[in-house]
Amino acid sequence: MTSPVFTGVSTALITPFRDGKIDLDSTYNLISMQKIAGIAALTVCGTTGEAATMTDTERSTLIRFTVDNSQGMKIIAGTGTNDTRAALYRSQAAEANGADALLIVTPYYNKPTQSGLIKHYTYIADRVEIPVIMYNVPSRTGVSLSPETLQILSGHPNINGLKEASGDITRLSSIFNLCGDSLNVWSGNDDMTVPMMSLGAKGVISVASNIIPEVMTEIAALCLNGSFHQASELQTKYIDLMRILFVETNPIPVKEAAYQMGLCENEMRLPLCGMGKDNLAKLNEALRRFRLI
Repeated sequence: MTSPVFTGVSTALITPFRDGKIDLDSTYNLISMQKIAGIAALTVCGTTGEAATMTDTERSTLIRFTVDNSQGMKIIAGTGTNDTRAALYRSQAAEANGADALLIVTPYYNKPTQSGLIKHYTYIADRVEIPVIMYNVPSRTGVSLSPETLQILSGHPNINGLKEASGDITRLSSIFNLCGDSLNVWSGNDDMTVPMMSLGAKGVISVASNIIPEVMTEIAALCLNGSFHQASELQTKYIDLMRILFVETNPIPVKEAAYQMGLCENEMRLPLCGMGKDNLAKLNEALRRFRLI
């Protein structure tokens, strides 16, 4: 049995920007908010953190800052890219900057075969000392780790688990059937937290917890305690908000929400841009309905 990097909730943290630079003051306030809410871990430099538009220096600065101000939370650094050598470089840099674990997305655009995916993850896991969490999100990358491939990779001593964001429950059942306790799984979708945890997922790497960390913490805690009916009721209560956060490409809506809540500036890097008028109205209505603004 492989001990998970964390159980419960890891927030896929947004990266506040101000005048084109990382806003470390707002980042510190976000970290403190997450700690108070009982979040177990922070995932930085991921999709929600707009890492695709950050330089290597910015990534290292943000990871080190988050580690230094983690207040006891685990820090997971997103280091994946579609060049295995570059992914290794970023992974080793994150390790040197104090990250507790790595989140490595499947290589996008290249469309590697399953054999290529095995070689990719093995190459990196062989050359770092901290745990690797694989990230399967085929809607963004165009490639998916098969359950059979995950079974092979789960045997690597440094591969700790999988962030699964396919939204396919049948696939998840196959993963658990083949991998058993040798692979930890976390939901990569807020709205799939309860069903995935009911099948054995250890928690969620959450976008919604940027703005409702207490809610996501409670949902995960109820699931870990086996109180799935109560967890389902709470998730159902907030399902409209979870979905509105994806009405446009993540992290556009959640960053707008954070801005409306006074947590950071609504500044993104191109090609991401502000929300359309109609969707912005829907988001603001949801934020008011849930008394977040």
